[in-house]
Amino acid sequence: MQQPNVKEFFHEDSSTWSYVVSDPETGRAAVIDAVLDFDSKSGRTGTGSVEEIIDYVREHDLKVDWVLETHAHADHLAAAPRVREALGGTIAIGEGIRQVQERFRKIFNFEKEFLPDGAQFDHLFQDGDSFNVGNIEGRVMHTPGHTSDSMSYIIGDAVFVGDTLFMPDAGTARCDFPGGDAAVMYRSIQKLFELPDETRMFMCHDYQPGGRAPLFETTVAEQKRDNIHVGGGKSEAEFVKQRNERDASLAMPRLIVPSIQVNIRAGEFPPPEDNGTVYLKVPVDTLGKPDDKPLTG
Repeated sequence: MQQPNVKEFFHEDSSTWSYVVSDPETGRAAVIDAVLDFDSKSGRTGTGSVEEIIDYVREHDLKVDWVLETHAHADHLAAAPRVREALGGTIAIGEGIRQVQERFRKIFNFEKEFLPDGAQFDHLFQDGDSFNVGNIEGRVMHTPGHTSDSMSYIIGDAVFVGDTLFMPDAGTARCDFPGGDAAVMYRSIQKLFELPDETRMFMCHDYQPGGRAPLFETTVAEQKRDNIHVGGGKSEAEFVKQRNERDASLAMPRLIVPSIQVNIRAGEFPPPEDNGTVYLKVPVDTLGKPDDKPLTG
């Protein structure tokens, strides 16, 4: 199986992994889940983290064809527009983004000009679509459950799973966001487990359980055997019970309010108001529960 080069970048503030995936023969590349720096206390943005990705691409003389989002993230702001501005490439996400946009435009009461049609992105993938990174074939697998738009990208011998799975010692992502479903998540994971055991699997997040160093890569075989939430042949009923009980204890992600408003617009901010300033809204008594506990994952 073709093996792409994979370079990882860790955004410590949001515990997010971003990737540059490239074909060693042609130098064509894809950037996956790039992060925009955001200070929630001041509302200030920054591009320091994504500039590291841009510098790497330029230093290695790579040509970016794709800027991929695994889903509309709720824990960091996407930096896809900055990547496209600096390096080119097509910003793409799964077609399920339309459902996510429809749900959240109502929650945030977006401007009437905002349409939940996915047109904010350059390209919408459907389950089973193929694409290329140079001479390496890519394939898109719809893996909903965490969110309805969650996609995994299979590029050669590597798969990028977004928030569907964490490292084996951290389990799986939550399923209690609007459109999330633990049973659907279980079935998505079983689809991933049908990939060859040696497939390299790359995480979008690592919350470093037990204080260990951050990790980003495992294999399908390791996940099937060792994942604490879904490995070892755990049944769907067992997984759903455990996942739902855990989700009931979780707080909303720290950056869910700003990130959703930006990420369902393909990383763009809402239009400025009549004073020229861009604002992000905070819906009151709408998201989460008042007794949420500060747990993650």
